[in-house]
Amino acid sequence: MTGADPGLFTPDSVTWQVHGDPMMWIAGIRALYLQALHPRAVRGVMQNSDFRQDAWGRLMRTANFVGTTTYGTTEAAERAGARVRKIHRMLTATDPDTGERYGVDEPGLLLWVHCAEIDSYLHVLRGSGFRLTDAEADRYIAEHRQSARLVGLDPGTVPADRAELAAYFEKVRPELAAGPEAREVDDFLLHPPTHPLLVPVREVLWRRVAQLAYASLPPYAHELYGRPAPAPATAARQLRLTGLLLRRIPARLRWQLPPKHILRAMARLGPDTRPAPYKLGR
Repeated sequence: MTGADPGLFTPDSVTWQVHGDPMMWIAGIRALYLQALHPRAVRGVMQNSDFRQDAWGRLMRTANFVGTTTYGTTEAAERAGARVRKIHRMLTATDPDTGERYGVDEPGLLLWVHCAEIDSYLHVLRGSGFRLTDAEADRYIAEHRQSARLVGLDPGTVPADRAELAAYFEKVRPELAAGPEAREVDDFLLHPPTHPLLVPVREVLWRRVAQLAYASLPPYAHELYGRPAPAPATAARQLRLTGLLLRRIPARLRWQLPPKHILRAMARLGPDTRPAPYKLGR
C-alpha cells in the first residue's frame, strides 16, 4: 500500500525473505545452545529468570522480538528495542567465583548474544537448503546491525559480513566454557518439563528437534559440552531433510500461528510483499 511504513528492514531486504522460513525455530534453539557457552552471558539469564519454568516464554519473547523488528512498523520495532534496553539496564548478575557484580547490558555480552543468533540463523537456513549466495549472506549480517542497535549496541562495533563474524568467533572462543548454567540449559532442551501425557510426544518429536539443533553447532561447541554429535555429513543430511519437510507445510498455514507478524505486514503493505526465497537475487 502506498505510503505504508515498511519498517526497519523493508520487503527488499534479505532479512524479510529469510525470517519467514520455518527453520528459524530450529535456528533459535541452536542459538540458545551456543549462547549458553558464554559463562557471563548465560549467568545473566539464569540469575534473572526462572529459566526452567519460563524457557518457552523466553523463546516466544525472542521470536516475537525478531518478528516485530523484521515485519512490524518502524515505531513498533523502536518501541520493542526500547523495552529490551530498559529491562537489560535493570538487571545484574554475580560471578560466583570472584563475587563481581556486572550488568547484563555489557556491550561484550550483548554482542555475543547477537552474533550467536545471527550465526545460527544463517547456518541453519543455508544448511537446510535455503538458497543464499555469499553476497546475500553478507547483506543479511550487515542488515542486522539494525537489530544490534535496537538492543543497545553501537552498530560500528558489530560484524558486517561473514569474514568479520568468523573473526569475532575466533576471538571470543577462549572465553567459552560449558559451566553449570550451560549444562542446565542443555538438560532443559533435551528434557523440557512436559505434561505426563505428552512425554511420548516430547521423546519422539521434541528430542529430535533439540538433537538436530545441537548437531548443527560447530565442533568446538560439541567439545565444550562433551556430548557426542552425529558426523558432519549425517548432520547435514538431517538438516536438509528437515528443511524439505517443514517447507512442505503451506506458508499461509504456518503464518497463521500467533503472533502473525507476516500476515499483518502483508495486510499493511500489500500481498506482493509476501516473503519468499525466490525474491532474492531479482
